[in-house]
Amino acid sequence: MDLSWMAWTMPTAAFFVFIGLSLLVMSIWAIKAPQAPRIGVLKIETTPGDRLFISLLGSAFICLAWLGMFGSPVYGALIVCCIYALAVFRWV
Repeated sequence: MDLSWMAWTMPTAAFFVFIGLSLLVMSIWAIKAPQAPRIGVLKIETTPGDRLFISLLGSAFICLAWLGMFGSPVYGALIVCCIYALAVFRWV
């Protein structure tokens, strides 16, 4: 399979591996220890999988905003994304 159409750099590969591993870990966690949905500050019922999706989607927008305002590298955005994800899993 020819994958030369995309710039498969190490950060790009690490990003996709991280997403895949996150989904795998969340799936195993949901099977081993099912959790009831809970209501957070958004006043909607969310499961850990929902919170993972919200944190990934929000992180994408944070990175895009960072690129628009500051350009690359996006190491600062990574720190902001980690703080955002922790907040989502804690309070959403």
